[in-house]
Amino acid sequence: MNSEKVVFAFFIVLAMTLNFGFFTGGMDNVAYHSEYELFAAIVVNLIATILKFGDRTHLGAVFLATSLVAIIQLLVAAIIWGLSEHVFETVGEEWLPIVVSLSGGAFLANITSVVLLVAETLSVRR
Repeated sequence: MNSEKVVFAFFIVLAMTLNFGFFTGGMDNVAYHSEYELFAAIVVNLIATILKFGDRTHLGAVFLATSLVAIIQLLVAAIIWGLSEHVFETVGEEWLPIVVSLSGGAFLANITSVVLLVAETLSVRR
């Protein structure tokens, strides 16, 4: 078993599940969405992105692209959350749907990465 591939797959799947955990719940209730889970999703997505830099194949480029999309959307979501909480002093009905929608886009990018990972795993011959 290749431990490098295990770590790579672990962080890709963890990034998706953390993002899903933040994404689920009502868009109008802040109690369903934790800023700590958003932070954890960002950190794990950053780690997954760093792990994708070593792959020089075409599929590796697609992995990196999906990861960069997820990172950008999660960072913008965190910036909007931070601005709405500390500058506008409200994270209610006006700003939360934007944050959750951006997280949903990042979740879709994470799903694409996992589907590509499974497809690559199935195509590997011994």
